[in-house]
Amino acid sequence: MVSDKKSIVRAEEVLEKSVVFIDGMATAQEAAAKMRAEKCRCLLVQKRHDDDAWGIVVIQDFIKGVLVAGRSPGEVNIYEIMTKPVITVPADMDIRYVARLLYHAGIRRAPVERDGEIVGVISLSSLILDNELF
Repeated sequence: MVSDKKSIVRAEEVLEKSVVFIDGMATAQEAAAKMRAEKCRCLLVQKRHDDDAWGIVVIQDFIKGVLVAGRSPGEVNIYEIMTKPVITVPADMDIRYVARLLYHAGIRRAPVERDGEIVGVISLSSLILDNELF
């Protein structure tokens, strides 16, 4: 009997390997320019020290923290609008659980971590659009 059930797919198999980092002291204007140049939808905010947590800034943070707030992008630092600590996904997590985690947390993307290091970013849309999972 042949089973057409696929083997388990792990986060590390479908992640976006391009990760762009930024310092929390950078301005929203600098961050937006970096996102345009790198053609990315999020930036990981660097840790200040080993015991610190990762941060993340996404497009919605710019909308809420700069545009809607009526602030000047050159006067807003990333640490003011970022999310920290960020939810990270273990590299070996089954993508079914990744999808559930992101969905229930109300987020669209998360960094993928292996041995304390960020190895990529995974998003709900990349699970469906960028991979042949269906």
